[in-house]
Amino acid sequence: MMKQALALVVVLGLVVPLAAVAEDVLARFEGGIGVIPVSSAPGPDPTATTVNRNIVRTVQPPGQIWRIADLAATVEPDGHITVDGQGLLLAGGNGLGTTARQSVFATLICEAAAPFTLHSSNVEGVPLEPNGDFHIDDMLDPPVPDTCASPVLLIRSANNQTWFAAGIPKQ
Repeated sequence: MMKQALALVVVLGLVVPLAAVAEDVLARFEGGIGVIPVSSAPGPDPTATTVNRNIVRTVQPPGQIWRIADLAATVEPDGHITVDGQGLLLAGGNGLGTTARQSVFATLICEAAAPFTLHSSNVEGVPLEPNGDFHIDDMLDPPVPDTCASPVLLIRSANNQTWFAAGIPKQ
């Protein structure tokens, strides 16, 4: 009986703190997707006759392809966000392989359908390192909701507020 009680105390000692940690996160993202600014739907004809801008929840894409090597982000219930990104670089055009001297900020969107509320870090952004690395440690504004059922995290240009990359939600 004593061994069972001790085992229960050990299990509870591990599970309760883990549950408390899980409650301290509104949304988490691991991995990133770079933007391809346009998409098309050719239909039965293999030639694309329609090209659409890759707009994500009302946020416009840039004019050129961007890639990101890795991204990790955490949003806490109070709106505190940390983002670590690596290798956010132009993937096309004359500036291929550069940052185009961009600064970036993060936007969290929780709604799956309009109207959308864009919760952003400081829109002045943080400058990309020459290799495309960046770190954001900020508070989102406006305040975040209590739950975020359909989280999208966009990394955006401080210059024109288009999106360069998106975080992959961690379930």
